[in-house]
Amino acid sequence: MRQRITFIQHPDAPFTFNQAILSPDSLSIHDIDGAREERVTFRVDELPEELRQVLGQSHRIHLRWATQRQYHALAPFSSRVSAGLHVFFSPVRVGEGEVTKRGSESGLCTLLKKAFDPRLKCENAEKSFILSTRSAASTAAYQFYESLPSLDTLVTYLQQEICARDDLACSRHAALLLSADSVDLNYDSISHALTMSGLWSRAPEGAPGWTETIRKHAAGTDKVEVGLLGAEQATDPEEIKMGGLLAVVGEDTELKPTLFSFPSRHHPLPADATYSVSFAPPTGLHPTMTISMPRAAIKKPPGPPDATCALHTYLTLPSSIFGDKYQLSTTDPLFLESHNLVALRSVAGQTDLEAPDWSISQWGSNWLLELATPSPSDQSSEAWNVTVPLHLRYLPPSESGYRSTSVPWPVVFWACTAEDGTKMAMNPFDRVNLGWESLFGPRTMFYQLHPSQHRQHHRLVEEVEVPVLRLGHAGFFQSQVIETGTVIVIVLGFLWVLWKLGRVAWSTGITPARGRRSDKQGKDE
Repeated sequence: MRQRITFIQHPDAPFTFNQAILSPDSLSIHDIDGAREERVTFRVDELPEELRQVLGQSHRIHLRWATQRQYHALAPFSSRVSAGLHVFFSPVRVGEGEVTKRGSESGLCTLLKKAFDPRLKCENAEKSFILSTRSAASTAAYQFYESLPSLDTLVTYLQQEICARDDLACSRHAALLLSADSVDLNYDSISHALTMSGLWSRAPEGAPGWTETIRKHAAGTDKVEVGLLGAEQATDPEEIKMGGLLAVVGEDTELKPTLFSFPSRHHPLPADATYSVSFAPPTGLHPTMTISMPRAAIKKPPGPPDATCALHTYLTLPSSIFGDKYQLSTTDPLFLESHNLVALRSVAGQTDLEAPDWSISQWGSNWLLELATPSPSDQSSEAWNVTVPLHLRYLPPSESGYRSTSVPWPVVFWACTAEDGTKMAMNPFDRVNLGWESLFGPRTMFYQLHPSQHRQHHRLVEEVEVPVLRLGHAGFFQSQVIETGTVIVIVLGFLWVLWKLGRVAWSTGITPARGRRSDKQGKDE
């Protein structure tokens, strides 16, 4: 096992050397004000048998979880996904053009339910996942999403299945995930290793900063790397520059100063580049999502001056709500201008316009939309609003006549072209397989807007009230009355049609038998 812990101080946070004290077997830090990323890499033989079997059936697995809480993302950890659990999966290949069926069985879903939530709407990869819209060979073939507000089950799984019984440090690090803002798991059959990382945008609530003692592993064979870094001003707009102190606990005798820069796909925007999401009440069965941005948020990013940039949003919609791909893919300028949209760039997943929610096995759909921006002549100071018309599926009845569905906030970002010679893979903090970044070229740079913190509930999820059939007071569905009435109307209508046909036939004096005799007499003559 290899462990890497990186602290990224906030730009205005002070630092003194007595805040980090390195000893032969530990590193003690005190009141480090900043973000923290902890990354642990496991060899496959260090993992439990159940997990090894699922990994053995997979060419690649990438899990991305993001909290519903609002948080501030510092460079180089500025990339985001919608709140909830995202799973990207590709099964192993057993031959040219042939994909093994083992990866499509229920083993992956069984493990996901055990490690994250037994209520996940996951049966197997072929039935519950959606096919991704891939633009690169490194992108997973299948995608899955579920709204997952906490990681309680994952923490319990790690403590019981991964940590040794007497390894208190491992259990403590696992429990720390309960306050994480995002968690990633990555596996591919080439590296044959499982990497897990967690990100915290700040120290635990109530603490002035990170204070702990990081010790070397008892066996002395596994590395523990620690970095105390801060962002510097880069000379190249495509790069991020970091400086600070590094150490390998148990090997180094002193903290080593470092200064390095690297090309990055993801770059932060100023703090005033924010957006908020809402649904205008009453939503009915055709809600409209409104993405509101202040004018400062939609200025061209501070990238290369010759870069071509476009503003986008990426929606992750559960099965209960969807877009009309025929409507959103229109080229009608009146429709697009009325919603401040440019075009629908990509859609994947369940888009059936008529199916009720209970008949859909897939989790939902993803939508990439390019957004319009104000013209240079528009000097208005009002917020720029983008509206996305959506549709709700029929949900099971309830006693109140309403049900609630959770819709995560989409991510909103600028996508800008980079120079041809830029090598993004050199980034030690690179984060790929987010679902949306693979829809662009390999040298695209992204500048993500920050979710607004000026809202009442401070959650990155919207609750939409869905009207449904109401349960009757006697415990029967009102739908039974509707179904019975529909059958009666159909039967009465069918009898009325037969009666009308019979009257027409009788009034004209034509019956099937008489008609045949008339035809025969005509032939004889």
